[in-house]
Amino acid sequence: MPPAVTLDHLTKSFGDLKAVDDIDLRIRPGEVVAFLGPNGAGKTTTVDMLLGLSRPDEGSVEIFGMPPRRAVSRGLVSSVMQTGGLLDDLTVRETVEYTSAVFASSLDVDVVLKRAGISGIANSVVKKCSGGQKQRLRFAMALLPDPALIVLDEPTTGMDVTGRRDFWHEMRADALHGKTILFATHYLEEADEFADRVILVSSGRIVADGPAHEIRAMASAKTVSATLPASGADDLITLLRGLAGVESVDVQGRRLKMRTTDSDSAARTMFDHACTELEITSHSLEDAFISLTSSNGPTPNGPTSNGTPTSKGA
Repeated sequence: MPPAVTLDHLTKSFGDLKAVDDIDLRIRPGEVVAFLGPNGAGKTTTVDMLLGLSRPDEGSVEIFGMPPRRAVSRGLVSSVMQTGGLLDDLTVRETVEYTSAVFASSLDVDVVLKRAGISGIANSVVKKCSGGQKQRLRFAMALLPDPALIVLDEPTTGMDVTGRRDFWHEMRADALHGKTILFATHYLEEADEFADRVILVSSGRIVADGPAHEIRAMASAKTVSATLPASGADDLITLLRGLAGVESVDVQGRRLKMRTTDSDSAARTMFDHACTELEITSHSLEDAFISLTSSNGPTPNGPTSNGTPTSKGA
């Protein structure tokens, strides 16, 4: 079976702005992939080309080995976007029924309403639905052709905690049945918890690609904190500030907190000088996100989780 998504040297510019810069990417069938990046990173432009909504200036896109528009017309791909696609005066059920008529074959309307968790509001008029309910409705519409690839843009915006949990339970069930999920989200904890793979994009290029725990590790500095000894604290603080890899040292009373890329050295020094209550904390996906997508952040030049280059020069 071909990859679910294949991007080869994908490039797109708008005037002097290179929104997508020579991206290479493979996504395997059944993967749940988070596509993350700051505003203006190139996420939306990449998704538009993936869905066949715009054409690349250079490079190519394939969905299951075929051009995007062909894959969409065959019902292999569905998308859930943040806005648009809804008529306010229709009911939820009518919206799904009318959408189902577009496809040569589709799942039963009641089935998708239930899977999207909106059976209880099927007779409600769309304009009276909350933002989260409208997003669930878009999800129901996307499920109709029983797609092999679902592309989600901020899928849980407007949903409460229970709604988000139920949504991702359904997504994980789909993935276990072989569906491929590609989603962009500003809830980094969603990417951390639900994605098999996280792709970070900055300035149109992939800067990191791998499981969430590997991405977190790329924010190499860790936080080391401890309670200082009753005597000799000033000399110890001076010593710690001078260690290799130290990024910052903060002292509040007798509690010291420092960021360092060599936590082992810092911990040994603290133990040797009678510090107590020592803690070493790894950074979160959010820390890695900020580090890797900042203007002065690292741009690793390594393989993706499937062994292909992340991006030329990235």
